[in-house]
Amino acid sequence: MPRLALLLAGAGRGWRRAPTPIPSLAGRGALLAVVLALATPAAAQRLELASPDGTNRITLQVSATGTPVYTVARRGAPVLAPSPILLDLDNDTLGYNLAITGSEQASGDTRYPIVAGKAAEGRDQYNQLTVHLQEKGGAKRKLDVVLRAYDDGVAFRSVIPVQPATAAAIIRYERTGFYFPEAYKCWGFNVGKFGSSHEGEFDPVDTSRMRDHNLFDLPFACETGSAAFALAEADLIDFAGMYLTGRGDGGLGLQLKLSPSLDDFRIAVHTRIGSPIVTPWRVVMLADQLGKLSESTLLTNLSSPSRIEDTGWIKPGIASWDWWNGPVIASLPGQRTSTAVAKAFIDFAAANGLPYAMIDEGWYAGAGGGGVRRPGVDVTRWSDAINLQEVVDYARAKKVRLWLWTHWQALDEQMEDALALYEKLGIAGIKVDFMDRDDQWMVNWYTKLLGAAARHHLMVDLHGAYPPRGTTRTWPNFMTQEGVMGAEYNKWSRRITARHNVMLAFTRGLLGPMDYTPGGFRNVTPAEFRIRNDLPFVQTTRAHGLAMYVVFLSPLGSVADSPDTYAASPAGFDFVKQVPAAWDETRFLAGETGEYIVLARRKGTRWYLGAMNGETARTVRVPLGFLGRKPVTARIWTDGDKADSVTLASRKVTSADTLELPLAASGGAVAIFSDK
Repeated sequence: MPRLALLLAGAGRGWRRAPTPIPSLAGRGALLAVVLALATPAAAQRLELASPDGTNRITLQVSATGTPVYTVARRGAPVLAPSPILLDLDNDTLGYNLAITGSEQASGDTRYPIVAGKAAEGRDQYNQLTVHLQEKGGAKRKLDVVLRAYDDGVAFRSVIPVQPATAAAIIRYERTGFYFPEAYKCWGFNVGKFGSSHEGEFDPVDTSRMRDHNLFDLPFACETGSAAFALAEADLIDFAGMYLTGRGDGGLGLQLKLSPSLDDFRIAVHTRIGSPIVTPWRVVMLADQLGKLSESTLLTNLSSPSRIEDTGWIKPGIASWDWWNGPVIASLPGQRTSTAVAKAFIDFAAANGLPYAMIDEGWYAGAGGGGVRRPGVDVTRWSDAINLQEVVDYARAKKVRLWLWTHWQALDEQMEDALALYEKLGIAGIKVDFMDRDDQWMVNWYTKLLGAAARHHLMVDLHGAYPPRGTTRTWPNFMTQEGVMGAEYNKWSRRITARHNVMLAFTRGLLGPMDYTPGGFRNVTPAEFRIRNDLPFVQTTRAHGLAMYVVFLSPLGSVADSPDTYAASPAGFDFVKQVPAAWDETRFLAGETGEYIVLARRKGTRWYLGAMNGETARTVRVPLGFLGRKPVTARIWTDGDKADSVTLASRKVTSADTLELPLAASGGAVAIFSDK
């Protein structure tokens, strides 16, 4: 019997027969190819889904053991080899002895607002295939796998429908694979343990030597030679967070590992009777270059719609911040968190047009324990050193709003009372710290917190947190999140190098906003750098630091240094005062993974460019095709003759021009393109 292929070419065009091999699905409207391999009795049905532009494909079939197995390809070249989808339940595994019982296809193309992010809106355009599977024996449990194909990646999730056999199931492990057809050039953060603040370097990974005792954080980024991809997760709700580990059989690639419950490490997810069991989306972001993924809104596309109807009160912006620099105010020697110090930072914010001032640890009764919650702490009363009501009134008169830091456990004990008080005081938002968990309980606590904060019109900065999973769409009051080794490490280490910063743009930065907290203005060379807690140094140039405000996304921005530092060394601060904290559009212009990156972001009619360089000096040529034909004025800040100096130039440019940027070692550049 000849092999047949049935090709569904698009909505309204019907089915048609086509000879094997499957014709190209390139072109819009291509939805689904179903291959019936009938040459041998062992051959299996294979379902194939293509992205709207036909570039990316994900296939699903059942292996000889009855396991759902998927593959991923881009422009016909394999990206992921056949990889299993397996869920370990109470006493056995769901993922063996299955057969495909049916499927449905769908497509979507909608737009949704992004209140504060890399773009003003996301376009959720995809093709979808839901595959129904059922065990051939035993309890005959059912499993659905939902596949989606986008122009910038593919994703899938497992759904266990409501059924008697899984009514009270426990998910112990998920052993879904991401297998590689060959060794790739990859970068990952081997966090090594569950229960951390997710702060570390993304280093090169020898993919031929990954082991199952490795534990990689998200994302895991790779270049195949013809494409680039990043493994991630989206729509993490009522589930345990995802990690990646080497395969137990020693083969190429990775397999998924869930963050275990703190109560019982053998359990990852408790499910709800009467509800389906739904995993988050397992995401493969795809592009020709890793840097191109900076433009992608795939993770927010895949996330649940906003749970906040009125978002008019959510305002991105940059805040002055007391903690990183000490706080150190020369006119207030020896004072830390106090009414006078808070007023000094408010004065600084007001004088420079910054909408916010952040008051970090030390303001509430019983604070001061860092990651340790002291007994009797009270986040509804302020300490003797600071009169919060007086500070709030002072800030209001200066047209500056406050953000307040809290330890998460202290807030959890008084959440409703505390948030109601903060709303009454007119507080803009809260910075919640030291969660250091991503088990199911903590994932649900995030939902609890963000929902409660939204009811009280409070924005949220999640510090001591796992990296984001598209949360900014579901909870637009979520402004930024740590889960990054940021500027604070300059206070106690030499680990914040230019290469680390550039590498973040190709890895952690792909997932969403990160509270890196830039703004250190005591720039020195790596050879001159020394560690100190108060008024710390940074071992990159001033222009490199300025570029962070463009390259690193954070709708709650930070100027981390002391007002005294900016007064004594103001070079480049004029750029900081103008740069937005959220954007309407993002473009990747140039870069090489871990070496340098150039991004452009638009707010309104103005474009802002940021270039960050690693440790090797270079000159980069940047085409300005993102501009219009009409000449605009480019103001360009580049590296000066010292680490803490910049050179400012201005000239007319158009989209036909190319901008030449000399980047010093550990250096950078920024530019503003304006028609005014």
